[in-house]
Amino acid sequence: MAASNDKSKNAYNKMADGYDFSPEGRFTRKFQNRLISNIIFRENQNILDVACGTGSLLTSLHKQKPINGFGIGIADQMIKNAAVNNPTMEFHVSGCETIPFQNETMDIITVCVAYHHFPDVAAFAKEAKRVLKTRGKIYIAEIYLPAILRIICNPFVPLSNSGDVKFYSPKEIIRNFKKLGFEKPEVKITGHIQIVSMQKL
Repeated sequence: MAASNDKSKNAYNKMADGYDFSPEGRFTRKFQNRLISNIIFRENQNILDVACGTGSLLTSLHKQKPINGFGIGIADQMIKNAAVNNPTMEFHVSGCETIPFQNETMDIITVCVAYHHFPDVAAFAKEAKRVLKTRGKIYIAEIYLPAILRIICNPFVPLSNSGDVKFYSPKEIIRNFKKLGFEKPEVKITGHIQIVSMQKL
């Protein structure tokens, strides 16, 4: 777990300045755009973006309608940039296994092309349940690979220098949250992008 987080922190701190205009930033933007088109939210809701990067997803949502934006990430330089880009929002350097917000404070949680970095997705699901309000929703935009490609790639994924851990199928993502009582799963797959959403009941 620590090794994966250290790799991610080092890799994304190096990319932090100029990230949004880098090849990886442009790749992430495709997932963000798809995610934004699927999120249903109201004005002034509390939205937490986990592994928020430079805060660009929250920026885009706030341009559509005012939100109370919150973000966490393990790369401190990314978080510094996110805070500069979104001075009215709240950001913290934190992993996904211990989220620094009180119980039942968030209306929506988003994860954009970062779930495959999480070293302990079960611990993250527990934290998501804790901080989400009743009937709050989680939206996960993630890389989609057919089963055969996941079988081939996953043994080598942890060798990545950027802290990748595993690529997941929609069923695996849903199963992780269903164990904790999340319901109403929805899956939308377009090419290599999957959007998985569920609701805390």
